[in-house]
Formats: sequence, structure tokens, C-alpha cells
Amino acid sequence: MATTLRQTATPALAHALSAAERGLPVFPLSPAKLPALRSPHRDEPGGPSLCRGECGRPGHGVHDATTDPAGVRALFAAAPWATGYGIACGRPPYRLIGIDLDVGPADGAVTPGPSRGPRANPLRDLGDLRGPAPDYLRESAPDSVAALQHLAFQHLFTLPDTVVVLTPSGGRHIWLTGPPDVVVPNSAGRLAPGIDVRGAGGYLVGPGSVTARGAYRLAPGTAGLAPAPCPRALLRLLTPPARPRHARDRPARGHGLVQFVLAAHEGQRNTRLFWAACRAYEHGFGDALTEALVDAAVRTGLNEREARATIASAARLTSGP
Repeated sequence: MATTLRQTATPALAHALSAAERGLPVFPLSPAKLPALRSPHRDEPGGPSLCRGECGRPGHGVHDATTDPAGVRALFAAAPWATGYGIACGRPPYRLIGIDLDVGPADGAVTPGPSRGPRANPLRDLGDLRGPAPDYLRESAPDSVAALQHLAFQHLFTLPDTVVVLTPSGGRHIWLTGPPDVVVPNSAGRLAPGIDVRGAGGYLVGPGSVTARGAYRLAPGTAGLAPAPCPRALLRLLTPPARPRHARDRPARGHGLVQFVLAAHEGQRNTRLFWAACRAYEHGFGDALTEALVDAAVRTGLNEREARATIASAARLTSGP
């Protein structure tokens, strides 16, 4: 296996360098789609460091991302086992926004649809609102696609021709760009079920990456495209107005999230905890609610270590740059 990973690292570096040349900040990923380099602060006394690369050492995940070819080569040299690369969202010049559509079948297999020639852009039929999703989307469990179509119809926007990346599980990553004065947060399922958003502080797996589940590749018809500007109506959905954060508001909102976790049955405890933690962090009081969420999760049957790991994952997903 080690030999295979070393051989795969060469094309991963080549793809990463190509992306960096186009102005996309990149860093190496492991086959698990996680940052390939471990934190240099992992063994420091006093717990994890809040350093985001200021120390000058690699191992800070998305904060390592760079467009400098020498910097990219250095990162991959430090992680020769890397089989893919991440692209940092929210960073200039593109300020990338990733719309992650989970459209894979339950068994994780990809069901290919008929070829439609050079115009087979998954967004052209999705965005024009003139009919159902195309076969190559409809045959792959299209709940999130239908949800995005509904949002487009309801809020009167059309998805532009843009870069689309196909995931090994049958999903779609839609690449859009944001304006310099807008910060799009990361979110999981807030826009609609099955739709995650990668914004500031998040990253997308780049095309050409190889993971434990397979390869990421550009969708037919999108290879020659540049990321297109996010439609204004969709941008407003991705950046909801800030809610008041008065201290008196927090217990009520926090109480509802805790009750949501407490109502979890076996098989949904982790999912409910992750959802509640994401909502808490998105609204600015995740750290304050952590202990209450951990306590609620433990009362439903999760162990404390698992609960804290789930909340930490929610914090990473929704964190800003």
C-alpha cells in the first residue's frame, strides 16, 4: 500500500500545481480527504493550539493552502503519502464557494446516465427550470438536486455554467465565486437537506484527487470553464442576516438545541448532536453550549469522548478563516 500511495502522490502534486497556477490555493490531502500533515502543535502541553500557520510550520490544514509553486512542492514533499489536494474556499482571487450536492445512491455506487456530447453540463438543465433534472442526475437519488431546483424556482435565480466536480459517491460539487465584501459561512444541510456549503475556512477536494472511495473528476462539459459568479439571490440564501446575539436570546435558542439532542433515539444520536452543534456555532454560541450538548448526548447513550469529537467536527466545519 505504501508503494501505491507514493506513486499516486505524483499525479496529486501535478494536479495541485495546475490548480495553483490558476490562482486556487491548495494543500495536500490524505486518502481519507483530510489534511495529510498532522498539526505541529499536537504534542504541546496545554491542549491544542489556536495557531493557524503563524508559527511558520506546515500542518495547519486549510490554512497551509498556497498558490506558490515552491510552497506547494514543499507541502507535498512533507506529505509524500498524499493522494489528493484540497482547495481553500473564500480566498482571493476567486473567493470560491462550493455547493456540495449529495446525490449518490444509498449503496454509494454511481449510476451513469446517457452521454449528451460536449454540452453535457449538469447545470445547464438544472439551471433553466424548464423541466426535470437530466437523466445523469435523476438516476442518482436526486433529493438534493430537486431541493436546489426548488430553491432556484422559488427565489428566481438561474445557475450559471460553471465548474462541476463529480465525487466518487455520485455527488456534485458546484463551484461559484463570491464578491470580496461577502463572507459565506460553511454549513451542513442548512440550505436544504443533502446540500452542504463550503465557504470561508472550508475546502473542496480538487479534481484529480484519489481517495479511499475513488477519484474526483471534472463533469463533462465543464473542464474549460472558470468558476462563475454566484447568483445574487442564491448568495443571499448563503449569507442569512445576522441574528441578534443578546445574552438573553442565547438560553432560549440553546435550550431548543439541547432538547433536540435529548430527543434522539438510537441510530440518530450522532446525527442530531452534529446538527445541533452546527446550528449553535453558526449562530455564535457553540463554545458556550458545548458542555450542555455533551451532557445531553451522554444522557442519550453516547460516550463523552465521542460526543466531544462530534462537536469538534461541527466547530471545524462551521469555523471562519
